[in-house]
Amino acid sequence: MKLLLAFTLLGLLGTTYDLEVQVDGIPNTKGTVFIGLFNSSASFPNYGKQYKGVVVTHEGKSHVFKFKNLPKDSYALAIYHDENKNGKLDKNLFGAPTEAYGFSNNARETFSAPSFESAKIVLDRDKKCQIRIK
Repeated sequence: MKLLLAFTLLGLLGTTYDLEVQVDGIPNTKGTVFIGLFNSSASFPNYGKQYKGVVVTHEGKSHVFKFKNLPKDSYALAIYHDENKNGKLDKNLFGAPTEAYGFSNNARETFSAPSFESAKIVLDRDKKCQIRIK
């Protein structure tokens, strides 16, 4: 009986989930799309400090990517369309982005990035999220 309980607990501790991300609103087929997955408010939304990240090519105005085998946790996504493939989100002289970007929960602030809390996704089962970049 104790052995069965131990295996059950180990199974629960090792449970992972998938997060499917649908990115909509990609302005054109140029460049790549950066998808950053963050699990900490301290690093969100700083690229290079994400928990997991991918750079994907796309063929249309939307793209679907799936993060697999993620542990139960709170996450936030930050996405941008790197139209000119220079590896960064371009900004104008005032610091406003000139390439399309977006965040989980479609969180958006007027003059800054949203907080981790407003973009947070609690991953406690397999989930799908849709993010519109602009």
